[in-house]
Amino acid sequence: MDLREQRGLTLAATKKIIRYGDTWKVPSQTGNGFYRVSHIEGQRPQCSCPDWETRRLNCKHIFAAIYVMRREEHSDGSTTVTETIAVATERPTYPQVWPAYNAAQTNEKDTFQSMLADLCRSVEQPQVKRAGRPNLPLPDAIFSAVFKVYSTVSARRFMSDLRDAHAKGFISKTPHFNSILNYLENPDMTPILRRLITQSSLPLQSVETDFAVDSSGFMTTRFVRWFDVKYGKEQSQREWVKCHLICGVKTNIVTAVEIGDKHASDVKFFPPLVEATAHNFTISQVSADKAYGGNISTDAVHKFGGTPFISFRGNATGGVGGTFGQMFHYFMFRREEFLQHYHKRSNVESTFSMMKRKFGDSLRSKTEAAMVNETLCKILCHNLVVLIHEMFELGIEPFFCTKTPNLAQQSLGR
Repeated sequence: MDLREQRGLTLAATKKIIRYGDTWKVPSQTGNGFYRVSHIEGQRPQCSCPDWETRRLNCKHIFAAIYVMRREEHSDGSTTVTETIAVATERPTYPQVWPAYNAAQTNEKDTFQSMLADLCRSVEQPQVKRAGRPNLPLPDAIFSAVFKVYSTVSARRFMSDLRDAHAKGFISKTPHFNSILNYLENPDMTPILRRLITQSSLPLQSVETDFAVDSSGFMTTRFVRWFDVKYGKEQSQREWVKCHLICGVKTNIVTAVEIGDKHASDVKFFPPLVEATAHNFTISQVSADKAYGGNISTDAVHKFGGTPFISFRGNATGGVGGTFGQMFHYFMFRREEFLQHYHKRSNVESTFSMMKRKFGDSLRSKTEAAMVNETLCKILCHNLVVLIHEMFELGIEPFFCTKTPNLAQQSLGR
């Protein structure tokens, strides 16, 4: 396949090409105009572009029209006749199982504390040999920090809920509110929270096989200020944390999360998310937008036996070969089928929406480590809420008694 055929393939896949009888209206690949292609079913196709006028050979616009024509042909050689018909379609509805929904909502807070306490018991207390006042038990610290984020109130106003949790036996003692904030600022908490997020997704291993990846930002209370030379005045911009996650498209459970530089390329976060999910789930397919497009992402999904449904950039071609090339040709010749799978990606946007509406789209923390840990706490809260609803709707019984590596001993030990 030469360069003109590749560009024609791209045009056919990314542009709207319209047929008027024997003439095809093909948009320009670089501008806003279009060219007319005719006689493509004959021996001498013609195009109004300068390339064809100069060479009198097939240009990319002719190849694009040929590809579209082939795509519209049936197996018996007949062609599709497209007509515009006004049809009144009924919008699909998804019935709510109200008894299960009501039970989940009315029991959520109590069940959340019980599940969180069970999950935190898997974290072992590190052995610290030093004199002085003993540290707050690590399971209690994690429980308090996550429950505080769930409450969406300040640490001081949260103390009533924490005393109630102590009375119910979920924690061994009631910590001071400053102790909770100090643990949130500890960077060694980050790997423990990430492990708990993964562990909280395991009860849905048999439910989720299709996944979606996306990123979103959480605003902070910090501002970055600079002097704008162009306008001769000081300007400011709010800081934010960028979170990349992968979730199941049926229940919106988050199976892995990555938080890195907010200005870094999105695509580098894709392989570790897929790999972390593949350790615990069977991956059938993964969908993502074009920010994650490229050979790295498609090969990462294919490595674990899944099919990547990732949007293509406007300059993409199938000439690179490999899994990326196969999916590009799949997109071009079976576009409607491709898009049916790709549009499952909207579920990851719903996941972020659920998370932000329930636990807020901003962070109270001010230090870098605390902002990351608070974001991870929001995701862990989201996972536990999802599990609570699936308990009542699917009848699952999540237990967090799996023996796990002692990350607390490795990270928080002194």
